[in-house]
Amino acid sequence: MATYLDGILEAHRRNASRDDRSFVELRDLAESVPSPASLRAALEQPGLSVIAEFKRRSPSKGLLNETVDLTKMVLDYVEGGASALSVLTDEEFFGGSTGDLVTARSCTSIPILRKDFTVDERDVCDAKIMGASAILLIVAALDDQELTTFSRLGADLGLDVLVEVHDEQELLRALRLDNPLLGINQRDLRSFDVDHDRVLKLIEMVPSSVVTVAESGITTNEQARVLAQAGVNGVLVGEMFMRSPDVVSAVESLSSLQARRRGTVVNR
Repeated sequence: MATYLDGILEAHRRNASRDDRSFVELRDLAESVPSPASLRAALEQPGLSVIAEFKRRSPSKGLLNETVDLTKMVLDYVEGGASALSVLTDEEFFGGSTGDLVTARSCTSIPILRKDFTVDERDVCDAKIMGASAILLIVAALDDQELTTFSRLGADLGLDVLVEVHDEQELLRALRLDNPLLGINQRDLRSFDVDHDRVLKLIEMVPSSVVTVAESGITTNEQARVLAQAGVNGVLVGEMFMRSPDVVSAVESLSSLQARRRGTVVNR
């Protein structure tokens, strides 16, 4: 039975197969673009790092904010204390665009994660060219060779790589990579169901040296507080902010939370 993820990946791989741009030329161009601020460095700062996401809609929730102004949202995110941004560039399923990331980059110097479905080496180059600090690799979407190839290419281009997992087997595959940033997604992309215990279950298997981000399904301060106390370095939050009538205050309420670094006492 086909899943949400299957349909999205089929579309992205089909588009990649039609892309006749030269990888060598794209890589040369990407290498010429200066590296922006590091997502890893932002996540390693004390406290709970907030990655504030800009997305217009999602397959499961539909349209999130029909009157949103990208520039104002980015400035509000920065004013609220976001450590980094996540910008959806998938157009067909999430209503994003590469232009959204380019615009966001023009508004701020803080790290930006290109949130998309990376299925080709040219996707990695594109992220660097448009001004991203990091790319997303979804373990459920890629085989081991693709994970290794895209991860190494990202590192060679000066990009951080957030490797996203949903279960124990995917986690074990991710941890074989060289020093990944680990994203634990509470939303299963096959069904789009959210399990609020997913991070709490998996983080016990993660070495304390690995930088971790809790993703998806975070819609209240209490949920973020629980994740912070579980020892994540950061949280990636979109819907809560996109629907908020006071974005600055919503971001501030999370960025002020303290995080328990695994292997240390809770910050007080």
